[in-house]
Amino acid sequence: MNSDVQIAGDPLAIPHLMPPPAAHPATVAEFAGLARAVAADRAAWAHLVRYDAVTRWYHRLRTGPGYEVWLLSWVPGQGSGLHDHGRSSGVLTVLEGELTERSTGARRVLGAGAQRVFAPGYAHEVVNDSLEPAVSLHVYFPGLTEMPMHRPHCGAAARPSAEAAAL
Repeated sequence: MNSDVQIAGDPLAIPHLMPPPAAHPATVAEFAGLARAVAADRAAWAHLVRYDAVTRWYHRLRTGPGYEVWLLSWVPGQGSGLHDHGRSSGVLTVLEGELTERSTGARRVLGAGAQRVFAPGYAHEVVNDSLEPAVSLHVYFPGLTEMPMHRPHCGAAARPSAEAAAL
């Protein structure tokens, strides 16, 4: 029995039959793919990374229609505090090292290559609990305009505090 490729030929060899690539990411999967593509292009970001012992370092790496890509570094012990991203959804990708994500009732250790996708209003805290520095990539869509901080609340979901921080 002949395979589809034997019968019809290789579809990749006939570019006009392939759907055109999306001009800009529009779905969660496409934004996760964008994050993986940027992560894989180490030459585009590795030389930009800086480590700051006082505060988390961050650099806006790229913008596109309705999204932003941020590069962050974390020395041991640095964390984000419990926060959400307002109306933005996002993709967090660990590029180097290890980060711990804490959210209501969950704790996840994320090594290099791990990705987390989150919806608007999702509250979490990201911390470098390891003994080595870490680097992460964050894609926000729409672009990040607020980052409300939350107070931990014993046994219940985190509640927003009166303070808000940008990044």
